[in-house]
Amino acid sequence: MEEENNMNKYVLSKPVDFDGEIFKELDLDFDSLTGEDILSAERQFNAIAAKTRDVVSMKETSKSYLSLVAARAAKVAPELMNKLSAKDFSKVTVLAQNFLLA
Repeated sequence: MEEENNMNKYVLSKPVDFDGEIFKELDLDFDSLTGEDILSAERQFNAIAAKTRDVVSMKETSKSYLSLVAARAAKVAPELMNKLSAKDFSKVTVLAQNFLLA
């Protein structure tokens, strides 16, 4: 079980200070996500897209949507994802995309 848990760890290339807590890694447990998690991320994404008037043909390719899914998998606030370095943000959202589309 321990080995499986380590597979979910994403070590950040640059630690992030978020709400007074330093994050050095994220535990991306995509397998624990439920349909409700995906629907909730979709509702959040749709609300954001409506405000910004973004048009997205396939949300599974949208970095905004993927960051919401990744935040749920990591059990962190979506705002934390926005604080990641560009490199980490890109890699984490690609992991979310691979999970959703695999």
